[in-house]
Amino acid sequence: MRVPIYQVDAFATRRFAGNPAAVMMLDRFAEDAALQAIAAENNLAETAFLVAAGENFRLRWFTPTVEVPLCGHATLASAAVVMERLAPERRRVVFHSASGPLTVERTQAGYIMNFPARESEPVPTSAALVEALGMRPLEVVTDRFNYLALLESADQVRHLKPQQAAVASLDRDGLIVTAPGDQGYDFVSRYFAPAKGIPEDPVTGGAHCALAPYWAKRLNKVAFRAFQASRRGGEILCRLLGERVELEGSCVFYFEGWAEI
Repeated sequence: MRVPIYQVDAFATRRFAGNPAAVMMLDRFAEDAALQAIAAENNLAETAFLVAAGENFRLRWFTPTVEVPLCGHATLASAAVVMERLAPERRRVVFHSASGPLTVERTQAGYIMNFPARESEPVPTSAALVEALGMRPLEVVTDRFNYLALLESADQVRHLKPQQAAVASLDRDGLIVTAPGDQGYDFVSRYFAPAKGIPEDPVTGGAHCALAPYWAKRLNKVAFRAFQASRRGGEILCRLLGERVELEGSCVFYFEGWAEI
């Protein structure tokens, strides 16, 4: 079977920045093992699979090793494919996913995604987490997906070299590190998820579903200019709307072609 494939740099305004995602259009979802094999072959942090559902789409996301319940950058990339390639006249699309309906609207500069917020609660700092970070954080909170560790400075976040094996052994799928921002940003972050086959994710929408409510409490505000300080790096505009989070960013197409599967 021959299917279209797009590779898109999400949360980016130029190529080779942000977070690359593959987006593939299917007539129907293949068996899970086949989708996982395709994602492993693409070897990106995420591959998004789209199937038309009336005017909108069903959406699933796979890392090279597992299916995940939510992925921000691959949803952003999927919206760009729909509204810049499949139906350029559209300004809005709804993706039906494991995390419920996800609405994406086109703006003059990019796209705004509406995602569920992820509230977190404080937990004691474990020895395993200190080992993973190589330092003791100021504070640790968690939701059912990730740990979130607060560091003292943006510089510490930027230069952190976590122990990947120790991160993979934690009892959460991933580890967010964050600190007050520099260079005009409200906060900076990085995200590590070796247990999902992603040693470091370059720019992570799902992490910002937790970061936005976390920083809303600390800074007493609901709108943020955030930067994920990976090697590629990416900017995300975040707005907390009650139990939802708006994440805004733009995309750049890298390649478009066909895959034989």
